[in-house]
Amino acid sequence: MTRALRTAHIGAILTFALAGLLCGTFTIRIPALSDGLGLSEGAIGSVLLAWGLGALVTMQSMRRVMTRAGSRAVLRIGGPLCAVALVPLAFAPGLPWLLASAALFGLAFGAVDVAMNAQGSSVERAVGRPLMNGMHAGWCVGAISAGLLGTLAIATGLPYPVHLALTAALVLPLMVVVGRTHLPDGPRGAGRRVARAARRMPPVVYLLGVIAFCAFMIEGTVADWNGLFLRDVVGASAAMAALGYPTFEAGMLAGRLSGDRLRTRMGDRGLLFASGLGTAATFTVVILAPAPLAALGGMFLVGLCVATISPMALSLAGTSGAAPAPAIAQTGAMGYAGLLLGPVLIGFVSGHASLRVAMFAAVLLGLVIAVTARFLPAGRTAPAPPVGALPEPSLSR
Repeated sequence: MTRALRTAHIGAILTFALAGLLCGTFTIRIPALSDGLGLSEGAIGSVLLAWGLGALVTMQSMRRVMTRAGSRAVLRIGGPLCAVALVPLAFAPGLPWLLASAALFGLAFGAVDVAMNAQGSSVERAVGRPLMNGMHAGWCVGAISAGLLGTLAIATGLPYPVHLALTAALVLPLMVVVGRTHLPDGPRGAGRRVARAARRMPPVVYLLGVIAFCAFMIEGTVADWNGLFLRDVVGASAAMAALGYPTFEAGMLAGRLSGDRLRTRMGDRGLLFASGLGTAATFTVVILAPAPLAALGGMFLVGLCVATISPMALSLAGTSGAAPAPAIAQTGAMGYAGLLLGPVLIGFVSGHASLRVAMFAAVLLGLVIAVTARFLPAGRTAPAPPVGALPEPSLSR
């Protein structure tokens, strides 16, 4: 790997980490937002829905935007804007402003999410070997850092508006600096050819979208419901229940740090099939755990198994034969639809049956991933430009 490619690789990892820090900071202070504005659980659900819908809207529009502008240009604008968009959330005086601010933050984040995955795919193709899982490990580091810094802020009594504003002030210049490391997006004059490719989505992109949908749905289920499950169903203390999500993220981090090596050894279909079955099996362990400690250990294993699925789906979309950025945008949009639907489905089923029964949805999703993986093209994928895509860009700025 040349020095320029190594710099682009590090820049992509840092972009994932900074995005994880922004989103994690917003998530960790939701209870403080609720208390500060006197919001009900339903109102907080509306705020999260506004954020998710904003991200989904941007992702759906990114097919055309990425075709014209490219990932580097989107990240250089969208990264700083995503940091700035955290500030209105900090100083929202009431629910209407909070809903608008959450939607704005979602819009900015949706652009960054698609663009950083497209940039990651560009780095993979330039280097010629799997790297996406390691980049997504950066997200885990950012999310875990947000949790640790949030805990420190709460312990020291730092008001949440100050916490969010300081985080934005820290991330903004870093996004600007990291934006200088990204790969350019190919020569000018190829726009029509790429635009035609963007309109032709092969069926495999939608298969990958199904896999991403299931993986994101599982991650959303853990993020939003694991604490209540551990406390109310398994009988964990409030302190132990609070460890559920960090434990899951630690498992995700471990899985993603080893995921690229496993992908090289097992191949795409093999690793996705094993990850889907492993997710189903380990989530069953969590649901049937006889004691809180066993359930907590199961959460780590769930994170370990599910970790590689969404990064691989996005990476494979970039080498599917379609124009990489629009294909990643399509797969990402389908994935985020699962992230939005998952918590709603769990809440609906738990209201009509029980939370333990509802959590079996994640087991079924793991099995769907394993079955869908068998329909993907056989063989091992070494990231390379798909047929009809742009030639590799020059590294000059």
